[in-house]
Amino acid sequence: MSEKITYDDVKRYEHLFTMAPSFMLGAMARRNANLVSKFDFKIKSTLVKLNDVQKEKLKALLNADINDLQALMKIGYDQTHKKQYKILADPKNHDFIKKNIEELRKLVESEKN
Repeated sequence: MSEKITYDDVKRYEHLFTMAPSFMLGAMARRNANLVSKFDFKIKSTLVKLNDVQKEKLKALLNADINDLQALMKIGYDQTHKKQYKILADPKNHDFIKKNIEELRKLVESEKN
């Protein structure tokens, strides 16, 4: 059975979702920017430190439906009122999230080889 991302996961890793200031995240989302490439080194250094549970959660994230992820971001916004969650929950930013999940998937795959 594959792991699923839950709101508890979002809450546990909130620092990752709120790392970029909201004005910057909003601008990047509007431009459909590749955020993964901007944090390439940080992501790579974090990947090597993941334990088995975290690797399973990452796998679940990479395979999750974007609409489901955005629904979790909406819950995050409702609970915390953090603007980053609101930006990520906005349906207009679906392609931004999809693009960055795809870029993260590529990065993870390249690190395996």
